[in-house]
Amino acid sequence: NNQSAMFTRLQNRNASTGIDAAYFNPAGLTKLGNGLFASINNQTITQTQKVSSNYKYLTGTPKEYIGNVSAPIFPGIYLVYNTGKLSFSAGFNPIGGGGGAKYKTGLPSFEMMIADIPPSLTAQGIPTSQYSADIYFKGSSVYFGYQANVGYKINDKLSVAVGARLVSASNKYSGYLKNISINPNYPAFGAYTGGMVLASKFFTDGQTYLNGVSTQLSGTASSLQPIIAANYGSVLLSNGTAVGLTPLQVATLQGTISALGGNPAGMTIAQSQAFFSGASATYGAKAGVMGENAAATKDINVDASQSGTGITPILSANFSPSDNLDIAVKYEFKTELHMKTKVVNGEGGGVFVDGQTLIADMPAMLSLGVDYRPVKKLLLSASFDEYFDKNVDYDGSATININEIDKNFVEYGLGAEYGLTEKLRISAGWAHTETGVNLNYQSDQSFSTNTDSFGAGFGYRITPMIDLNLAGQYTFYNDGKKPYDPRLSFDPSIYTETYKKVTWMIALGLDFYFGKK
Repeated sequence: NNQSAMFTRLQNRNASTGIDAAYFNPAGLTKLGNGLFASINNQTITQTQKVSSNYKYLTGTPKEYIGNVSAPIFPGIYLVYNTGKLSFSAGFNPIGGGGGAKYKTGLPSFEMMIADIPPSLTAQGIPTSQYSADIYFKGSSVYFGYQANVGYKINDKLSVAVGARLVSASNKYSGYLKNISINPNYPAFGAYTGGMVLASKFFTDGQTYLNGVSTQLSGTASSLQPIIAANYGSVLLSNGTAVGLTPLQVATLQGTISALGGNPAGMTIAQSQAFFSGASATYGAKAGVMGENAAATKDINVDASQSGTGITPILSANFSPSDNLDIAVKYEFKTELHMKTKVVNGEGGGVFVDGQTLIADMPAMLSLGVDYRPVKKLLLSASFDEYFDKNVDYDGSATININEIDKNFVEYGLGAEYGLTEKLRISAGWAHTETGVNLNYQSDQSFSTNTDSFGAGFGYRITPMIDLNLAGQYTFYNDGKKPYDPRLSFDPSIYTETYKKVTWMIALGLDFYFGKK
């Protein structure tokens, strides 16, 4: 909810009667007086995300993946015009997203697909112990909000406002997964004796080899058809020389059946034909799997975006039972938002589908705030917000229903400002959040944990018309953990992912007063 430099240094602005009330408390703007008012703010935000996994087949387990999130420009621009009992205001600010994350080595969910290859091949009798790949992922997200409000001063104690926000959302994703390599020791498919090779080439050669074996076995089965057609199918294969087979052919057929895991003893010629036909189908199926693996290990590039718009109706009221006390309430309705996916040159990576529409609704929010001045120089602020996440379909699909939310997200905090001189004011504040997501929501690409934020800064009256706000903020996130079920059918091992974040920001704002405050 950090939508102004003043928020950054106080952490609590729900009962604001300053210019940033255009976002926090539109009804409180009537207390500014008549005239034109403006505020220009920017925050530079940096976040480090760390995801670690103890999945046993990852190289260097437990392995940590670091994502650097940066939003060098996070603006907040507000305009207010008051005349008589009416207040007109507008605001522009990022209402969601607001940055881009770069994972130079990808994420666990990307790498585990590759890490599964060596143990899977080894379990099939193809000794493989290593893998490597070039992995990169970058995502950016910004939801711009364009807000307009109209406020009305009912009397000196009560003001109300109604407004709306147009939300324009945009997500962009790019990355690659390429040069997937393994070290199989399986000369049957070619010169594979334990050195690193491209996985797609190994699987393609394996498909060629297994298709060749399947063809040979099918040919062998067909070669027995004339004998069976002559009504000799019930003759034992061991007696095949009596119906036209040479001793070498009988020995070769029996040896091949044994090599393929069968038992030629007591097998008739018709049964041996069925065995070869079945073996041909089995090898053909294995060739098909090799082909699928070859396709799955080819280079993958992602270049996709998602965009959508929605409208947020907003109601607010400000009650001032005395000159030194403001009590504010604001309700933002749920924003219905549908994001349409666009994939460039077919590069969806098997994740993004061109033209697909996803649900990305933003939850309704109730805000409460209190500002109290026990003495002229001291301002005490308290706030509470509740986001009604339980009423939002966070899985993004209209047809799939995954329960990801146990309770609504809430945040609350306290702040204080003290005037050292007529021009200089210092402040500090704290805000705490409690997430309501469950384990179904948590993943290496999206996770939410409880936080504590601390902000501090100062305000300086440059001139009677210009106020400067400068502040810094640091946010601590609780660690998150999620256990996962086994990935491979032959290995019952469970594994755990751990999620960590830290965020810091600096903020600068200028407030302009063109009327009597």
